[in-house]
Amino acid sequence: MAQNWLQHTLNRSGWRNQPQVTGLIILGLFITLVFGGVYLTQIADYATINREISELIERRDRLERQNEEMRAEIAALQTVPRLLERAETLGFRLADADELVHLMIEGYNPNRSNVVVNTMPQEEERDIIQYEETFQGWLQQQWDTLQTQFEGFGE
Repeated sequence: MAQNWLQHTLNRSGWRNQPQVTGLIILGLFITLVFGGVYLTQIADYATINREISELIERRDRLERQNEEMRAEIAALQTVPRLLERAETLGFRLADADELVHLMIEGYNPNRSNVVVNTMPQEEERDIIQYEETFQGWLQQQWDTLQTQFEGFGE
């Protein structure tokens, strides 16, 4: 009887393909493939962008090193012995004490403090308009403008 029961169960359900289950399995596989493709595309873009960023960082570092090398070279060229040598090649020489000429400028004080100079002429200072507008005045101006617009609709 036990065999009968098993045979009866297998015959009833029958290993028939049910269209809904097959359709769901195929749909699941298709969705999995689509999401997998999108995921792989984004990962590829991410890897490409990271590679470009790494290349740009390497380029920036290389340019910073070159800048530092150029700064060091400029500093070496601007040393006093180098400048004196260059001046001599251009025909300059050190001046003797009897060749120096001192100029006296009347009213010049080298020990003065910094002076703030007023660049605005006195006449313009009197013409500056003081700001006197209040919120109430602005509000009244807006109200008058609105009334003028409504009066213009009827014409």
